[in-house]
This record gives sequence, C-alpha cells and structure tokens, in this order.
Amino acid sequence: MVFLRKVTTASGATAVQIAERKNRRDVVLEHLGSARTEAELAALMSAGRDKIHAGQRALDLDLSQDPQAAVVQSKHSRLLVETLRSAWSTLGFDVVEDEAFFQLVAARLIEPTSMSDSRRVLADVGVQPVHRNTFHAALQRCGEREYRDRIAAKCFKHASTSGDISLVLYDVTTLYFEAPKEDELRKVGFSKERRVDPQIVVGLLVDRNGFPLEIGCFEGNKAVNRPRFDAAAV
Repeated sequence: MVFLRKVTTASGATAVQIAERKNRRDVVLEHLGSARTEAELAALMSAGRDKIHAGQRALDLDLSQDPQAAVVQSKHSRLLVETLRSAWSTLGFDVVEDEAFFQLVAARLIEPTSMSDSRRVLADVGVQPVHRNTFHAALQRCGEREYRDRIAAKCFKHASTSGDISLVLYDVTTLYFEAPKEDELRKVGFSKERRVDPQIVVGLLVDRNGFPLEIGCFEGNKAVNRPRFDAAAV
C-alpha cells in the first residue's frame, strides 16, 4: 500500500514522503520536500496525491455548474438512541413517564458527566435536550414520585424471569465531596480514600449475573448498611 507520510524533522519542519508498507515497515519511495507553513504543507500533500494517483481517471460528476461544497446540517446517532429506548422499554422502565429523566439516564450511559454537560452529550448524538431547569425539576421528581423504587421493582421482575436471584450480592462504596461542611447526608466517616471530607455511602444489590436490582444512598458516617427489600417487588 502506497501512502503519504509526514515526518517532523530536527529543524521543526514537516517532511512529506511517499512511502510503502512492506513487511510491517514503512519504506520511503520518494522525498517530496519539507514545509514550514500550512500552505507549503498543503502544496506538498497535493503534489504527493497527484503522484500516487497519476494516470487514475476521475469520475465525470459534472460539478462545474454547482461548485458549492456539501454542508452537514445535523447528525443523529439514530441506532444508539433507538437501542437505549428499546432497552428502556423492554426492562419496563417506561413505567416512569418522564422524558427529562430518560434523557439524563441516556446521557449518563453515553458519557458519564455532569448534569449540566448532559445537554452537550445529547446534542452530540442528535437528541434535542430539554432545558437545564427541566433536568433540575426531573431530579426533584425522582424523590417525590419514588422513581428509584419503581425502577427497582422492574429490575427485580426482570431478574426473576430472565436472570438468577437464587444468589444476590451486595457491596458498598464511598463518594467524597470537596465541601467545607457536613449536611444531613454528606458526613465525615470511614473513607476508602482515607480522606476527611464529607462523603456518602452508596450500596448496590445485584443478582448472580451482576444485573442491578437496587441502589441505596446513605449518610457518610454509616459503618454498615443493609439493602432494603421490597416484598412486593420480590
């Protein structure tokens, strides 16, 4: 395979070479010259492409009448978004009828980031994100309408029919906050990172295959936490 190769020289210039890949090594066929500016580099790259494709006929697309370049108006990761919505529905999570909440979850799955940055993540995949204030309201609704318990019930239902809950596993971890003072939830406690900052304790319950069943959030000074089972869910 013949290709153009750019190499930075000792003087800081960019050398352009025509090379060929042989036996896992790049063999230089011709040195075209060195460039110190973007214009010089573009000229060398153009000359190199002409040499590589010498004699190759071009398609007659008759572009002389409309020389305008194509412009991408938008992009949409349709398969990714549809897959997430399908899984959301299959697991029964659509029991929570809240588009803003779904968008927050989807953004977190695509790229773990802050709530404010979720709008950028969603826009990158072609989803029209809701307003930032709507995300704030959705987080408030999570507690008021018991989203966690409703989704946990669906997780148990899925695991009981498609998974294996003959053995469940429970583990906890700590998450610290660089906050100067404690509050009702963030408290100084035993830290895995050996820090003295306020923290919270997060507990996760999973089935034998690692499928999540329920997650809990506790005060940072709790030494031992046990999962709260919902008999109706089980």
